[in-house]
Amino acid sequence: MSGLKPMDAEQLRENAHKMVDFIADYYKTIEDFPVLSQVQPGYLRDLLPDSAPTHPESLQQVFDDIQAKILPGVTHWQSPNFFGYYPSNSSVAGFLGEMLSAGLNIVGFSWITSPAATELEMIVLDWFAKMLKLPEEFLSAGQGGGVIQGTASEAVLVVLLAARDRILRAEGKKALEKLVVYASDQTHSALQKACQIGGIHPENCRVLSTDSSTNYALSPNVLNEAISNDIADGLVPFFLCATVGTTSSTAVDPLLELGKITKSNGMWFHVDAAYAGSACICPEYRHHIDGVEEADSFNMNAHKWFLTNFDCSLLWIKDRNALVQALSTNPEFLKNKASQANLVVDYKDWQIPLGRRFRSLKLWMVLRLYGLENLQSYIRNHIDLAKCFEDLVAQDSRFEIVTPRIFSLVCFRLLPPHNDETYATKLNHDLLDTVNSTGKIFVSHTVLSGKYVLRFAVGAPLTEERHVLAAWKILQEEAFALLAPL
Repeated sequence: MSGLKPMDAEQLRENAHKMVDFIADYYKTIEDFPVLSQVQPGYLRDLLPDSAPTHPESLQQVFDDIQAKILPGVTHWQSPNFFGYYPSNSSVAGFLGEMLSAGLNIVGFSWITSPAATELEMIVLDWFAKMLKLPEEFLSAGQGGGVIQGTASEAVLVVLLAARDRILRAEGKKALEKLVVYASDQTHSALQKACQIGGIHPENCRVLSTDSSTNYALSPNVLNEAISNDIADGLVPFFLCATVGTTSSTAVDPLLELGKITKSNGMWFHVDAAYAGSACICPEYRHHIDGVEEADSFNMNAHKWFLTNFDCSLLWIKDRNALVQALSTNPEFLKNKASQANLVVDYKDWQIPLGRRFRSLKLWMVLRLYGLENLQSYIRNHIDLAKCFEDLVAQDSRFEIVTPRIFSLVCFRLLPPHNDETYATKLNHDLLDTVNSTGKIFVSHTVLSGKYVLRFAVGAPLTEERHVLAAWKILQEEAFALLAPL
């Protein structure tokens, strides 16, 4: 067999150097690409052969195709002009950790499959819990501990299953059709999917209304009333998902009051801080998770705004046994002395799949190569840039800030002429389309209280003030062009 061997140290060295150079050049030129891919659906089918090659091709041929055919179909999440959704951070440290994880390529489902993978994950999650000042019950020394999931969607699913099984042990298996889940209408749709997978009846998923009076946070009174009504109807309230930093507007649910309600009703309380959890390493933002001591589980995504390449979603739980009882399997071929003697954690029992990657390496490297002070500065800088953008919007009477900025997301819209609200949606939709089709920046949207709203999320690793100012200029120019004929 000629050419590339399945694994050869010297070939790896040579080709991996070329790949690192390719990726480094990509980052050097990332601003040259349209942020939002401008291709049409199905574009790649016409550019690539309809079957795999029989004989090997060269790495250079592959690079040429990546440059000519793949990159045009990429939306550049790491571009400094990417202001859509929420950030998905990469970094030199995160990339190095990802490389090492790929290089070692272990499948760390149980302690014995690579002891370092399990133990480093426990240690790094404890470090992070201390940075967030989480209650001691979330640390691995006690009954709880932390685990890295793929995404916040997986995190909410596994805790929902743990909560479901815990309540069914108390109420009996036939109580499944009576179980009720609660969340606000701002909660991520991942909860709905978790309910579908977990067998919770769709009619027992309470989506509670929020409005601008609480800046779209869940009202404890509304929750209390819903729980009381359900208990009166013979149903069993068992799970609440609260959010710190909702997807639409970064609303922050009042954890302390909500936690007291769940505790008095024997419910599981999960806190989703996927985006905003990163900001809570800064003392001035930590108060947003006050009340987390009432929670049974807490989740944040290091891969959003914490310089850790996707995927790396951190979940802490107070009672690890609840997870293990819901998710554990123990086939003969996985039995070993350490597990049988209960001396170790086997993370396969804390998640949906069996196999798992060595994800703690990249988080460990991010924490060590940047350090807490630099990470805090990184977060603060993005929040300052969002404040700068918010001030620019506020100074232009054609626009309005729709809901107060809390972290690094600004929700705003172009005001319709003559207060014509029916026209407002079309106007802002057109503004979004024209701005994104320039390729110069990318922003996304949401709907709040029936209003179509633009979201400007600052958080890409390369974003500087000049990018924010340029983005605002583009928004103003396109707004002017839309309003001129009116």
